[in-house]
Amino acid sequence: MNINFEYKDVSASQRLEAMATEKLEKLESKYTFIVNTDVYFKKENTTSPETGMISEVRINVPGTTLFAQANNGSFEASLAEACNDVAKQLRKKKEKMQTH
Repeated sequence: MNINFEYKDVSASQRLEAMATEKLEKLESKYTFIVNTDVYFKKENTTSPETGMISEVRINVPGTTLFAQANNGSFEASLAEACNDVAKQLRKKKEKMQTH
């Protein structure tokens, strides 16, 4: 699986990339039909300390693209939430594929 990382208003982080790669490789081992993945990290100016760090995960699978976005106080939390959301979408996609 090919994973592309993009950063907007954030410096590149090996730790975040390693964390994202670990989570996404677990998903790929469970869902072998994943083609490639894009992960975006953005920083947003907010007055609330619980938001502002945005993680987006876009997974390309045959026939469609799955997308999840999360906004939390840290990139780690937002990445975990986005990965959980996209895992739910992958589960639904796999169930649909099996019924056809």
